[in-house]
Amino acid sequence: MDFLKIFGREDVTSKDIAKERLRLILVHDRANVSPKFLEMIKGQLINIVSDYMEIEEEGMDIKLTRIKKDEETTVPALVANIPIRRMKHLAKI
Repeated sequence: MDFLKIFGREDVTSKDIAKERLRLILVHDRANVSPKFLEMIKGQLINIVSDYMEIEEEGMDIKLTRIKKDEETTVPALVANIPIRRMKHLAKI
C-alpha cells in the first residue's frame, strides 16, 4: 500500500501488504468507515505524535472498535498503540 512507503517502509513484502489490507477491511466492517479513512487517520496521528516523540511507525496499531457506554449501549472508540522510542525535548514547550 502506498501509505507504507510514504512512512519509510519500502522493504514491505506482499505478505505485509495483504495482512494490512485484511486488517483494514475487518476494521472497516466493524466501524463502517473506509480503509482510506483509517489510513488518513494513521498518517495524521504519525505527523502529530512525531512532533513530540520519536515513534516506531511499523509497530503502530490503530483500531476502531466499540466499547460499552452502559449496560445497553456501545459507542465507537479509536484505540491507538504507538511504540515510543524516545521523547523529544522541545524548547517551545
